[in-house]
Amino acid sequence: MSKNLVIVESPAKAKTIEGFLGEGYTVKSSFGHVRDLAKKGLGVDIANKFSPTYEISPDKTKVVNELKSLAKKADMIWLATDEDREGEAISWHLYESLGLTEKNTKRIVFHEITKPAIKNAIANPRTIDKHLVDAQQARRILDRLVGFELSPILWKKVRPSLSAGRVQSVAVRLIVEREREVMNFKSVSNYRVVANFVSGNSTVKAELNKKFASHEEAKAFLKKCESSDFVIDSVETKPTKKSPSAPFTTSTLQQEAARKLGFSVAQTMVVAQRLYESGKITYMRTDSVNLSETAINQAKEAITGNYGEKYLNIRQYKTKSKGAQEAHEAIRPTYIQNQTVDGDAGEKRLYDLIWKRTISSQMSDAELEKTTAVISVSNATEKFVAQGEVLKFDGFLKVYLEGTDDEDEENQEGMLPPIKMGEKLGMNEITATQRFTHHPARYTEASLVKKLEELGIGRPSTYAPTISTVQKRGYVVKEDREGVQRNFNVITLKSNKVVEEVKTEGTGAEKNKMFPTDIGMVVNDFLLKEFPKILDFNFTAKVEEEFDEIAEGKINWTKMLADFYTPFHKSVENTSENSERASGERLLGIDPTTGKNVYVRIGRFGPMAQLGEGDDENNKPKFASLRKDQRLETITFEEALDLFKLPRVAGEFEGKEMTVAIGRFGPYVRHNSIFVSLKKEDDPMTVTADRCIELILAKRQAEIDKYIKTFPENPEVQLLNGRWGPYLVIGDNNFKLPKGIDPKSLSLQDCLDIAADPKNASKGNRFKKKTAFKAAPAKKVAAKKAAVKKTAAKKTAVKKTAVKKTAAKKVAKKK
Repeated sequence: MSKNLVIVESPAKAKTIEGFLGEGYTVKSSFGHVRDLAKKGLGVDIANKFSPTYEISPDKTKVVNELKSLAKKADMIWLATDEDREGEAISWHLYESLGLTEKNTKRIVFHEITKPAIKNAIANPRTIDKHLVDAQQARRILDRLVGFELSPILWKKVRPSLSAGRVQSVAVRLIVEREREVMNFKSVSNYRVVANFVSGNSTVKAELNKKFASHEEAKAFLKKCESSDFVIDSVETKPTKKSPSAPFTTSTLQQEAARKLGFSVAQTMVVAQRLYESGKITYMRTDSVNLSETAINQAKEAITGNYGEKYLNIRQYKTKSKGAQEAHEAIRPTYIQNQTVDGDAGEKRLYDLIWKRTISSQMSDAELEKTTAVISVSNATEKFVAQGEVLKFDGFLKVYLEGTDDEDEENQEGMLPPIKMGEKLGMNEITATQRFTHHPARYTEASLVKKLEELGIGRPSTYAPTISTVQKRGYVVKEDREGVQRNFNVITLKSNKVVEEVKTEGTGAEKNKMFPTDIGMVVNDFLLKEFPKILDFNFTAKVEEEFDEIAEGKINWTKMLADFYTPFHKSVENTSENSERASGERLLGIDPTTGKNVYVRIGRFGPMAQLGEGDDENNKPKFASLRKDQRLETITFEEALDLFKLPRVAGEFEGKEMTVAIGRFGPYVRHNSIFVSLKKEDDPMTVTADRCIELILAKRQAEIDKYIKTFPENPEVQLLNGRWGPYLVIGDNNFKLPKGIDPKSLSLQDCLDIAADPKNASKGNRFKKKTAFKAAPAKKVAAKKAAVKKTAAKKTAVKKTAVKKTAAKKVAKKK
């Protein structure tokens, strides 16, 4: 056994570090946290100064035992987990779980996995920073207290199985409030006037300095222009500069990777983690924009070597976000001289983004010359303005330009031809186009991160988990939504003639936007009413600042928890006793046929419509699930009534009714006790009998095609077609097939060999074995054989019947 045992969080990190340290060092992974608050009960003794009860996670028992054994044989244990609060807490939990002592334990930190950084960390060890550990404990305990006390309230007052979290609930509030802004937004139209003038052989594009509110005003202005002269009143040229953006922090990397690469926030962090653990970039959870002296020197060499001295402009940036830790470093390549790296496509693209951002941050400003010309209209007081930019020196733009989340129309400024004051311009065309004001943009994952950071809510390590959690809980969905077509007016003056036309454009389409679900809106409204402090942006930001102060040793973590918990717990007790149930209920109107009230509300299985209120046997209310594209707050009375037309009988097939309805998982057709989902394009209110038959037959065929090969001598073994291609099933275990193998050619023994091969599970097999495969007992095999034969015979008969009926139908149509 080596004299030195180094413990890190991940196997990939362990492998990289072991290569740097060489003989005398064994590097092992803890595979993340080894301990957490006890799952049974609260796990916190509130009366005893919020003393936590920790337990080793069941899936980490083997890891902890192995590390304990290695630690006993080692002279020195080096805890080399990440440098942030979470990493410090992992080191402390390892220290406690493994029974280590100060005498034989050292804590080392580094923000990049390179040989010099690791060697330097070994040469400069420290002890575990208890202030950082306390900050992490305070966050974990506070979040457990909030979740443990709020969730039962939601079960009682809204719906069972719901949950609430401190930061997540604030994130949902942001998304709900933005959605309501969109819903309440009233779009207003105006007319934007753009002209194409002629100067010599060149075109000068200019926009009027006023927008017209009405069609009549815009048309009247164009009429004035018919006989007007257009003269350049003034020409102003002035130099401007564009400066590069600062190197990446966690949040700016997440935002830019979303804009430029289309990555989700979680995907960005997974790819960045791989790059960090393989030693290619610095630590990816940071709120600092600082670059080390080493990094700046590397950037200097790369810039002067690749682009020349005039492109170099060394800068040090200052972090603007709340609670930023300047001692850390921005995200950058560990070796800036490496413009590309090995890895998968995602790693290469993200590394390229980080390299360009880092290099550009130390490059010269781009120098531009901006020209503005004002053009008068002889018969009107309004003026046209023409603007153009000329790039005199590209500077950092040679490498990189930051993206934007702005969804408003942008005026792309091109170059202006040589023009002078007093010059009379020819008029080629003037167009007044009806434009519409746009509602506030819904959040993307990236813009939500930006907003959270602006408000001081969360920290680099919490942005991605927060966004993942609100989606997993069903409070928010990220999706695309189709827009609608709308008409707009265009008035054109050309050749002294005004022409009007109506054109069509698409509007309202959304891509990868975050929408609150009905249950998300109801839960948000309930929490905001009953626990306004928990959902207050300033209060949540203040809690984050208090965590920072705990990490700095300025305040005591148990006192901070007591100050939070005492009023919070009183509020919980009061709400539990006195608040009303919340369901988002809306009374839409009275059904003209029955005279009963029509409501929409949240039910046990989601949003639904309700007809009537009676609870006696003869007067029971009727219920109908809302469709996927319907919302509690926007559904109309007529749309709700239509839902009660379901279930409806679409027709008969094979002597059995085909019933169309909407269920918990969406619209479906039921035939002979079999449920078949309708496709996205199928409307349950209008889907025809022929279409239902088509879907039923398609499902039958898919079920038949699912079986590639079965083995009567061992029915437990099957080769099936799955969503991701052919795979092997043995009992309850699934196995991925080796590449290049034709599943039809496999024998029973081949299948058993694939299942028994340990390499099959070690190569990242998504069908990892749940249990070791055992041969089925003889009785079970016999029973299974009979069942398979019966099922096969039934399927064959069904297939023949379907084919005969379809053929008969075709013949009848021909006649």
